[in-house]
Order: sequence, then C-alpha cells, then structure tokens
Amino acid sequence: MTAATVVADNVVPTRRVPVSRGYRFELVKLVSQWRIRLLVLACWIAPALFVAAVSRQSTLPVDTLFGRWMHATAWAGPLVMLGFAGTWALPLLTSVVAGDVFASEDRLGTWRHLLVAVRSPGRIFAAKALASLTVLLLLVTGMACSSAVGGVLAVGNQPLVGLDGHLLTPSDAAGQVFLAWACALAPTLALAGIGLLGSIALGRSPMGLLLPALVALAMQLAQMMPLPVAVRLALPGYAFISWNGLFTGPRQLAPLLIGIAVSLVWAVTATVLAYLLFLRRDFTNLTDDGSARRALLAGALPLAGLLAATVAVVAVTTPATGSGIEQDKVQRSVATAFAHLYRMQTDQLNRPAVTENQLKATAACTKGSVADGAEGAGNDWRCVVSWHLPGVATTGQAIYQLDVTPDGRYVADGDGPKEVNGYFLVRTPVGDAPNPLWQFDGNVELLATSPKG
Repeated sequence: MTAATVVADNVVPTRRVPVSRGYRFELVKLVSQWRIRLLVLACWIAPALFVAAVSRQSTLPVDTLFGRWMHATAWAGPLVMLGFAGTWALPLLTSVVAGDVFASEDRLGTWRHLLVAVRSPGRIFAAKALASLTVLLLLVTGMACSSAVGGVLAVGNQPLVGLDGHLLTPSDAAGQVFLAWACALAPTLALAGIGLLGSIALGRSPMGLLLPALVALAMQLAQMMPLPVAVRLALPGYAFISWNGLFTGPRQLAPLLIGIAVSLVWAVTATVLAYLLFLRRDFTNLTDDGSARRALLAGALPLAGLLAATVAVVAVTTPATGSGIEQDKVQRSVATAFAHLYRMQTDQLNRPAVTENQLKATAACTKGSVADGAEGAGNDWRCVVSWHLPGVATTGQAIYQLDVTPDGRYVADGDGPKEVNGYFLVRTPVGDAPNPLWQFDGNVELLATSPKG
C-alpha cells in the first residue's frame, strides 16, 4: 500500500493541511529534540570559543588554510572553521538532521496517523524537507557568525593576507569570508538531498542516517587522489574547498561556480528522487526498513549516472586537462605571492617602499628531476624566485620547497637565503610575527587560462 492509498482509504470531508502548517509542525518536532537543541547551542557558541582560544596560542594550525594568520586578523579564524566544517561538521550535521527526518517516523510507527491527518504525501514531504533545511541554515549561520565574533573579540578587525599574498581590507575580508560560508551551502544542500533520499529509501536502517557522512567521506578521499580536473570538479563536495579562489587577486571564480552548479544539480536530483520514492513507498508496514534493491535502483544508480553526466559536461566545457597543476601556473602563482609578501616584509622592516612592478618577480620551478613541462601534485617542487630592487644592479634570488596538493593548494617553505625567507620575527601592529616570506600558502587555479609569463 502506498502513501497515496493510505490517504484515499481515509477520505473525510476536511481540507488538506496547508504546507505552512505542516512546516511549522515539523519544525517544532525537530527543534524539540534534545540533540537538535544541543547542536544549535554548540554551533552558536563553540566556534567562537575555539577561534578565540586558538588565536591566543603560541602554536597555530599552520597546516590548515589561513591557520598561520589566526594571530593577526579576526577573519582567518572563520576560514579555518569553514575548512573544518566542510570536512567534518557539515556532513555530520546533515546526517543528524536530513538523514533522520523521515526515518524517525519509521521508528515511532506514526506514518499512518500523519498521512491521515495531513491528507497529502506531497505536503508531508515538502514540510519535512523545508523544516530540515531551516535547521541546517540555522546551524551553518551559527557557525559562521560565532567564529567571526570570536575572532573579532580575540584578535581584532585587521586586514587579511590572501592566498596570493595581497592584503584584503577588513571590510573586504569580512565580505569574502561570509561569501565563502554562503558558497558552502550548495554542497550542504547536496548532502541534505542525499540524506532525504537515504532516510526514505532505507527507513530505520542506520545506513540511512550515516549516508550523507559516508558520501562526504568518499568525496574527500577522492579529492586527495590524483584525479583529472573534470572528475574533481564534477564531485558535489568540491565547493567545500574551491571557496579559496575568493581570496586571490583576481578572484578564481570558475572552479567555485562550477562546484556550486554541480552541487545544486545534485541537491535537486537527490531531492526529486526522494520525493518520487516517498510517493511509492508503503508506510503502513511497520517492519519495512527499506529495500536494498529499492535503494540501488531509485538512489545509487541514478546518482551514479548523474556523476558520469557531470564529468562529461565538465570535461567538454572546461579548458584544463590532466591534473590542472602545470609548471607555468605554479611559477606565476609563486612569483605573484612572493612579490606581494615582499612588499609586506619591506613595510614591516621599515625599508624603502617598492611596488610589484618594480620588483618584477619571476619564478623558475622544477618537480623532482623534471625541469621542463613539470606537472602534478607532490612535495618535490622546487622554485627559485628572482626579483630586482630599484637602483640595485644585482638580481635577488630565493629558494622555496613546495608541497602541492591535488586540489592545487600549496605550502611554500623558504630555503634561503636566511635574511630573505628564513625564520625570524618581525614586529607588526598586533605583535611579533614570523617573517611573512618564511612560509606561505598559495593556490594554483586548476582552470587558469591566462597567458604564460
């Protein structure tokens, strides 16, 4: 017996409950759960405490994007929190909220009563989906606002160093930070759609609850592998990491926009599949925990087909091939970041001002024993940066060892000369800090099409 049959068998001369009333009812049911209340409280308090505490530590999470700047600006903390949220927090929150919103009715055996009361399976689905979306938005907003408040109170509203070394004013940094959090909503919606699908297809089975987290973990593992660019961008979780393109100049928007579009397509597709499956499911059988065959045919196979289709579309419409990490891109990125950070160091050491055009910084990079045509991720990149100072005939040079990850992010570690990119402390408006040229984060745009230079 399907949900529609349940309604038909209990016809009474009353009007169907509107979606707005059903939405309020489902929202109250969600918020009344103790675990949801604890999650809301944690998301609005814990990030502020974390950012404030870490920003005051002598040892910073330098292995995390923007972690090395948490002592210098309030806007690094929310980005560190965003990196953690995209990897762990948001998938788990999505599992708890969207992955359980339908399965809870199976555990309680209340489907028949709910269907009789509301008199419309479609309205029940809409009410539950909107209620879970509202709670997720509340949780994400809390994490973003809380981490920003913690950073401002602990460090202050200072400029932020971007991934290419240029300084963003406090207002620009704040705008980009909240925009990055907004972009993370797209892959969160994709996981929420998968959670709704799993909650309906698998019923009371724990796999329905864990499905969004497992899918997110699989996508994270895939991003760590040397995949082609088309496959990497076609995964709905790519928008969890491609927001770093907002913090370069000019902004690297192409990978981010593709990631958001793919995520939204996955969100719509998974939600539609969940809706169609909901209309056909027999909710009167209290022992029905979902069917593996139904989950495969109605969920896994269509999403696998969607993945293949998005890979094909991205491969045809994007210019990059292979890993997207190429020698000329790495050289341009390192040279640009070095020039910006050299100006910062010059200002901190009270030396005569110099511009990027005057420096004319260039980089010559090799990977292992490959000097020409090097490409791909790895920790065996080595770059020699050259620059010129006005009135000085000698060309300055500095060496960096690079560790480039498959998604294009890299850490450049200064390897001499010591007075340029060695470790020493410099005085800044917020206290002593390591030499900005010693170690810095950068980003190689996988889809960059600018001319070589």
